[in-house]
Amino acid sequence: MFAHLFRPALLSLACLSVLPFTGCQTAYYAAMEQIGLEKRDLLKHAVKSARREQEDTVETFQDALTQLKAMTGYDGGELERGYNRFKAEYDDCESQARQVRSRIAEVDRVARDLFREWEGEIAEYTDPGLAASSRSQLAQTRSRFSQLSASLHAAEATIEPVLSRFRDQVLYLKHNLNAAAIGSLRGQASSIQSDLSRLIHRMESAIQESDRIVKTL
Repeated sequence: MFAHLFRPALLSLACLSVLPFTGCQTAYYAAMEQIGLEKRDLLKHAVKSARREQEDTVETFQDALTQLKAMTGYDGGELERGYNRFKAEYDDCESQARQVRSRIAEVDRVARDLFREWEGEIAEYTDPGLAASSRSQLAQTRSRFSQLSASLHAAEATIEPVLSRFRDQVLYLKHNLNAAAIGSLRGQASSIQSDLSRLIHRMESAIQESDRIVKTL
């Protein structure tokens, strides 16, 4: 219900511009608590945001490959227009890759702060049974998050190889808009498709892990 009023990632960046990092995070969390959002809520929001960025990444990279494949049928004056469209798609891919990295970093940061706070609060219990139960819940949550984090980073690692392939094509076509260059795209597009398929598989796995952990938070 607060998503349209507060964007944690944006608020964090704004805060970082005026305060030391540690003080900034403390002030940020305090501000969120004032509106009823605990670290657990912020982690859930961060995971959902990372999930959306991954879905957008798959779509954006697929659009870029579609445009690259389309160029194999271009000739004459269409070549430059096709290149410009492909370059625009590539720029979108670069932007999307940065967004994914930022969201994953946010997920890791909030989780780390949540677990640190949780550990500290366990020491405040006077009832040994409740303390033990909370410690067990923390261990289970941390274990589930570890699986999610590993999946997110594995998916992130598949982005750069595809992005690099696209970047190579942008640079090559920038200086070689001719029939020979376009002809070489056919084999390149097929190879990039294989890399993109791996990216999609990793992203889908991370999305499934995200869905699972959100249900437990």
